[in-house]
Amino acid sequence: MDIKFDRIASVLFLAIGVLFIIGSRNLASSSYGSSVGPDIFPFILGALLVLLSIRLFYETVMTRNHQGEKEKLQYKPFLIIFVATLIYILTLETVGYVITTFIFLLVCFQTMERTKWVKSIIISACFSGLVYFLYVQVLKGTLPGWPIWF
Repeated sequence: MDIKFDRIASVLFLAIGVLFIIGSRNLASSSYGSSVGPDIFPFILGALLVLLSIRLFYETVMTRNHQGEKEKLQYKPFLIIFVATLIYILTLETVGYVITTFIFLLVCFQTMERTKWVKSIIISACFSGLVYFLYVQVLKGTLPGWPIWF
């Protein structure tokens, strides 16, 4: 763990979280057909990012500076997840939330840990379905539904 990097990253994430909170206040508080406005989730994400960055900064301040061996950077998993994220963003509207999120999570889980296929499939499917149900049915929000061809 590189303490200096973590300290700088925590300050940057704190700034990004504050910008999320400020930006969410500029969004409309409600949208047509939804009781959950578009300002809620950016605000919550910004607040979570602020809290986690404060915790990271606190941990770096409290940790004594002990230099371990540097870890080798893993470019291949980063590139796979980065490309998967771009494809996820580009196909979300046309393919739908549940299918795209399922495939995205499955690719990410398998990139991080290749051996547990069944566990990755179950977690990806449950997360995609549960989030869709909670957001659309319980909170009355809108997400891209199922594709026409499905």
